[in-house]
Amino acid sequence: MRKLILLIPVLFALSCQQKASDKNPALAIVKDVHSFAKPEKAIVKHLELDLNVDFVTQIISGKASWTIENISGGTEIVFDSRQLQIQKVTLDTDEKETTFTLGDEIKYLGQSLHVKIDPSTTRVTIYYSASKDAAAIQWLNPQQTAGKKYPFLFTQSQAILARTWIPCQDSPGIRFTYTAKISVPKDLLAVMSAENPQAKNAEGKYSFKQPNPIPSYLMALAIGDLEFKSIDGRTGVYAEPVTLSKAVYEFADMGKMVNSAEKIYGPYKWGRYDVIVLPPSFPFGGMENPMLTFLTPTLIAGDRSLVSVIAHELAHSWSGNLVTNSTWNDFWLNEGFTTYFERRIVEDVYGKDEAGMQELLGFGGLQELIKEMGETNPDTKLKGNYEGRDPDEGVTDIAYEKGYSFLRTIEDAVGRQKFDIFLNEYFNAHAFRSVSSEVFLDDLETKLLKGDKVLKDKIDPNLWVYQPGLPSNSPAVGSVKFKALDSLLAKWAGLLTAGVFNNVKLSSNESLYLISHLPENTTIDQMKVLDQIFKFTSSGNAEIQSAWYVLSIKKGYRPANKNIEAFLTTVGRRKFLMPLYKELVKTPEGKKWAKKIYVNARPNYHSVAYNTIDELLK
Repeated sequence: MRKLILLIPVLFALSCQQKASDKNPALAIVKDVHSFAKPEKAIVKHLELDLNVDFVTQIISGKASWTIENISGGTEIVFDSRQLQIQKVTLDTDEKETTFTLGDEIKYLGQSLHVKIDPSTTRVTIYYSASKDAAAIQWLNPQQTAGKKYPFLFTQSQAILARTWIPCQDSPGIRFTYTAKISVPKDLLAVMSAENPQAKNAEGKYSFKQPNPIPSYLMALAIGDLEFKSIDGRTGVYAEPVTLSKAVYEFADMGKMVNSAEKIYGPYKWGRYDVIVLPPSFPFGGMENPMLTFLTPTLIAGDRSLVSVIAHELAHSWSGNLVTNSTWNDFWLNEGFTTYFERRIVEDVYGKDEAGMQELLGFGGLQELIKEMGETNPDTKLKGNYEGRDPDEGVTDIAYEKGYSFLRTIEDAVGRQKFDIFLNEYFNAHAFRSVSSEVFLDDLETKLLKGDKVLKDKIDPNLWVYQPGLPSNSPAVGSVKFKALDSLLAKWAGLLTAGVFNNVKLSSNESLYLISHLPENTTIDQMKVLDQIFKFTSSGNAEIQSAWYVLSIKKGYRPANKNIEAFLTTVGRRKFLMPLYKELVKTPEGKKWAKKIYVNARPNYHSVAYNTIDELLK
């Protein structure tokens, strides 16, 4: 897999802004081993998508018309394709039919689609259909939705799944604008990562426009029985009718978060910021599709305790959507920056205590992961190497929390004010472009450190980015509220009586901290008493449920078994599924139970989740 090393340009390699690359090696084109495209020869610039969505056959069909730039004046353009049926390809506005060939199937990557063009070709139209089993698409029957009346469809294109429903140059280093026409059953509403309608129409025909250049992994489509309600003038929520009022209550602070983000890193450049609550099978907490974040319903806890995910996906409007990693080996540039920015928003809206608790929990998770992976494991480097592998393997706390810790280290060394000025300049300089780790490090050296060797040695950027493990100069983290819990836990360790926790009320983060710091010798009887006090087993908070259920499996706490089975059957978020299945397979009895649950649960999971779990349960 990925034996072809192909050149992928940082966006607008030929534009005036990118002329600097001739003098600066850090801005040179980079390689993307996860795409067949050859954009140094011919690159896409704009997409006109025209699709019909048939819920009976579960087929998406239509055409993708690409405006291209034939940089080399050659006779071929190469696209990425996987699980697609290509009917024909035409050139330019007169739609002259041309020849095309598909390369050999390669695991994860799919097939290269080679289209013969003329030196003067500016438009390539591909007529195709996407398989009902396309990895990016999940078709849900009415029983799998919240409302139980209508079917639902959603796509998940990150990391390299856009090619399973659109023939495209599927690399984060290639950006394009798009328009779309989508035809759906008249009872359903279609929305995309674009300017969206806010109500159904009688014909079931919807038009979309994304005026800003985006990479293919941010192409997104959702179709269902959806309604919309505004939060404020530029934010709002799409959801199934039975979910909408709960979602609007839960996400009432969205407008405040956008305002907070703008105070820190400048104007929001995408127009509206809306969210859509998807059915439970959505595999992530959120997906930062431009203008329309896709969210899991597991965020609806009833007490707004999990809304930091909104802050995270909103932050992607700057780090990820505005300035994107040029390849998946630089994934930390998306997620490390976004985790840092998320906590800045949380601090501004909810206070330092809340941000500090999240920081400490995140750092603890990072330490556990590095311990599990091994401190010399190359996958603990920020700059990854996922050639020959699914880039989804890089979706770990290394990108998120080690990336965050690196940026916190810089902030501590130079001061928050200077770091904010630098990041504002970084986002503005590279807006709507894709960059590599080397671009960021070059900016850091020339625009912030400015030759200060003492400061550079204090931060040691190369150690953070190119070496495994967790550097010794990691920032100190702490929480006043967690220190109070530490005192209670110390008493618990000495007395092992639940009376220690009488009259104690815990926030979501405090609950997570308590569960993760219970002594190893905590007994099942003691867990039962804690459960009676804090109601962990029956919690409506999915984060708490997941943490408690992992402990319950580990300890053999059977009162939670029914809830564990229900949770695994109804929740599709991979973050919650994997720890539970990993704990189950540690014993023969647990693995047998996991396989029994999985028979009923797997149809409710997206391919992003079940592909990973399939391997685990072999």
